[in-house]
Amino acid sequence: MGRVAETVVWGSGRAKAVLATTILGSGMAMLDSTIVNVALPRIGAELEASVAGLQWILDGYLLALASLILIAGSLGDRYGRRRVFTFGVLWFGAASLLCGLAPTTELLVVARVLQGIGGALLTPGSLAILQSVFARADRGRAIGAWSGLSGVATAIGPLLGGLLVQAWSWRLAFLVNLPVAALCVWLARRYVPESRDDALTGHPNVGESVVGAIGLAGITGALVEAPVRGADALVVTAAVVGVVGLVVFVVMQRRGKDPLVPPQLFANRTFVLANALTFLVYAALGGVVVLMVLQLQVSLHYSPTASGLASVPITVILLVLSARSGALAQRIGPRAQLVGGPVLIGVGMLMLRWIEPGASYWTGVLPGLLVFGIGLAAVVAPVTATVLAAAPDRYAGVASGVNNAVARTGSLVAVAVLPAVAGLTGAQYADPTALTEGWQTALLVCAVASIVGGLLALGTDNRVLEPTPDAPPAHVHD
Repeated sequence: MGRVAETVVWGSGRAKAVLATTILGSGMAMLDSTIVNVALPRIGAELEASVAGLQWILDGYLLALASLILIAGSLGDRYGRRRVFTFGVLWFGAASLLCGLAPTTELLVVARVLQGIGGALLTPGSLAILQSVFARADRGRAIGAWSGLSGVATAIGPLLGGLLVQAWSWRLAFLVNLPVAALCVWLARRYVPESRDDALTGHPNVGESVVGAIGLAGITGALVEAPVRGADALVVTAAVVGVVGLVVFVVMQRRGKDPLVPPQLFANRTFVLANALTFLVYAALGGVVVLMVLQLQVSLHYSPTASGLASVPITVILLVLSARSGALAQRIGPRAQLVGGPVLIGVGMLMLRWIEPGASYWTGVLPGLLVFGIGLAAVVAPVTATVLAAAPDRYAGVASGVNNAVARTGSLVAVAVLPAVAGLTGAQYADPTALTEGWQTALLVCAVASIVGGLLALGTDNRVLEPTPDAPPAHVHD
C-alpha cells in the first residue's frame, strides 16, 4: 500500500488536470454514442442494415455497458480507481479501432459490444475519482464541472459526427477516439492520484455480474427481435432466459454474503428515488436522441452536418448552465432542479413534435430544443451529485456504477422498445410519413416518462448535499 497523500485542492493545477482527465475519458464515451446516432442512416445504407440491425448497433454497446458497469465500479474500489479507469480508456480505444474497420453489420455489433466493455470500465471510474480525491465541500462543484463539460461532449456529438460522416465516412466517427484515448491515458498516469478502499478484501462477485448480463441480454434480444419475428421460439426463449436471469440476480443480491451492490445503498430513499429518476429521464433521452437524428435526416432532408448543427443550442446551454446548476444545488439543495429539470425536458419533448416534413428550424425545431436543453442542464449535475452524496464514501465506485447502469439500462430499454411502440419495423425508418407518425408517438411516451421522473424527486432529501465533516480519507496513492 502506498503512502496516504493530501486531498487534491480545488482550483489547483492538479485539480484542473484531474478534471480534464475524467472529462476526456467519460466525454469520449458520451461523444461516441451521439456521433454514432448521427452516423446511423449512413451505416444502415452502406451495410444494408434493417431497423433491428441499427438497434443492435446501439444496444450492443449499451448492453455491455449496463451489464458490466456495476462490477467495474467495484473493481475500481478494490484495485485502484485510476488503474481501472486507465485500462478502460485503453480498451475503449482499441475497440473503437475495430468498429472503424468493421466490414459488416454483424462484426460492427461485436465491436460495439467490446466498446461497451471499455465504457463500463472507464465511466464509473471518472466519477469515483472525483468523489475520492476532492473534499466533500468541493464535490458539488467538481461534479458540476464534470457534468457540464461531459454533457457538452454529448451535445457536440451530432455536429462532429455530421462533419465526419459528410467529409469522409461513418468510420471516422469511431477512429476519432484513438488520439483522445492516448491523451487521456497520458494525463491519468501523470496527474491523477491512485485511490482505493483498502478495507475491501477478497474478489468481486463475477458470477452475479454474469447472471445479470444474461438477464439483460435475454430481455433486450426479445424486445428487439419480437417486432420482426413475432413470438417464435427464439424470441420466447430469449425472454424466458432474460426473466429467469434477472430474478436469479435479484435473489443473489438479497441472499449473497458479498453482493455486487451493497443492500445498504437501497436503504436510503434519496438514493433509490434519484436512480428511479435517472432511469426514466435517460430512457426518454435515449429514445428521442436516436429518433430525432433520423427524423431530421429522413423527413426534413437535413444533411448529416445540418442535423448536427441543429443541436448546437443544447451544447451552448449545457456549457453555460451545467456547472452553475451543480453549484446552485450545492447551495440551496437539489430538489427544485431534480423536479423542474425533468418537467422542462418533458415539455421540450412535446414541443419537438412540431418537427415534421416542411417544418422551419426556427419555429419547428429550435423552441423545443431550447426548453429541452435548459431542463437537461438543470438536472444532470444535481442528480449525479445526489446519488453519490446519498451513498457512503467507501462505496463511491459502486454508487457511481449503479447510477450509470441505471442510466444505460434506461437508454437500452428505450432503444429496444420505442421503435416497436412507434410502429417502426423493417426499413420503415426510411419512409418520411411512417417515421413522422412514429416520431410523434415516441415523443409523447418519452415526455410522460421524463415528467414522472421529476415528480418522483419530490420525495428526495433536499439536505443531501450539505457539507459534513469529511470521513477518514480513502487511501490516495501517488
